[in-house]
Amino acid sequence: MTSTGPYDPGRLSPPTPSPGVRRRSYADPVQGVGVALHVISPDAAADLYAGGDGGFAWAGDGPDEGTRIASGMLGLAREVGEYRPGWGPYAIVRLRDRRAIGGIGFHGPPDPDGHVEIGYDLVPSARGHGHATEALRALAAWAFAQPGLTELHATVAEGNLPSHAVLARTGFRRVGAGEDGVRYVLRARPVDVSGS
Repeated sequence: MTSTGPYDPGRLSPPTPSPGVRRRSYADPVQGVGVALHVISPDAAADLYAGGDGGFAWAGDGPDEGTRIASGMLGLAREVGEYRPGWGPYAIVRLRDRRAIGGIGFHGPPDPDGHVEIGYDLVPSARGHGHATEALRALAAWAFAQPGLTELHATVAEGNLPSHAVLARTGFRRVGAGEDGVRYVLRARPVDVSGS
């Protein structure tokens, strides 16, 4: 597969963007162990939603449908004035080969109570190697470093055992279940400001 995306392993610097696709600076991704999370810009999201690669060099079986759906959600949020940079989708880029292997991100900005829903997916070839766990740990750390966030929420299909394990490994607690799936929450840890 030939790629013109910014993570083409043979490139030392990002290429000139394709006409009509603006890209965010890739100098400041959220870093995880073995992965880097790169914001998917509104224009890259539109390209992904339309069936393109969003400017990323994907593993051969990517991007996954969930990443495309999340990209469409970003477009809708932007249309109704609810898009906030950083609170949308990210591409999960595997550091060893600089290939995008999935998506992770927020379903929108935090609500007034400081709660936000998070979701993720990986291409089939990248599953079972700890990438989702590391991506979720990294993005949760980033999110809780932002002012006002108190809880991360996730909803998973009952039968998706690997995803239940990812959430458990990252500290999420099961809080209920419904027709939409099993609900999990990760709460911000209290910070000791006493200096003791």
